[in-house]
Amino acid sequence: MNPSVKNKLLLNIAIVLLLLFNGMQIYGLFSQKEPGQAIPVKRVDDTTHIAAQINVQNGCGVNGVGTVMTKFCRQNGFDVVEMGNYKSFDLEHSIVIDRSGKSGEAQRLAGLIGIDPKNVVQQYNNDQMVTATVVIGKDFKSLLPWK
Repeated sequence: MNPSVKNKLLLNIAIVLLLLFNGMQIYGLFSQKEPGQAIPVKRVDDTTHIAAQINVQNGCGVNGVGTVMTKFCRQNGFDVVEMGNYKSFDLEHSIVIDRSGKSGEAQRLAGLIGIDPKNVVQQYNNDQMVTATVVIGKDFKSLLPWK
């Protein structure tokens, strides 16, 4: 085959492929939506659908309180990623520790559980990967999971 004819054939094939590709692009633009109707797009940085991650700690020494609180928090949309003991078992009043610096989520959690808003404290820590910590005190029977 003559090189000139071969080049023309390749050029024609490339043109046909380019026209098909452009036709598909134009079809995609007009077939996806009605004029004036926006296509909903979920933003990658939208984290409103992600449950707040928290941990639950036993600060009263009563067996099973962490399990009850964990179950209650999970049923109400929180992601309990850790359950354990607080540094001591002599905590009189239950507290919520705000770990993220966004006190609104910690306040919402405290309200859900029945913890007094004045018992929400802020202890931001880069080592903590949770939004908040619930520490169950000796007043646990007055909290909503036990009512």
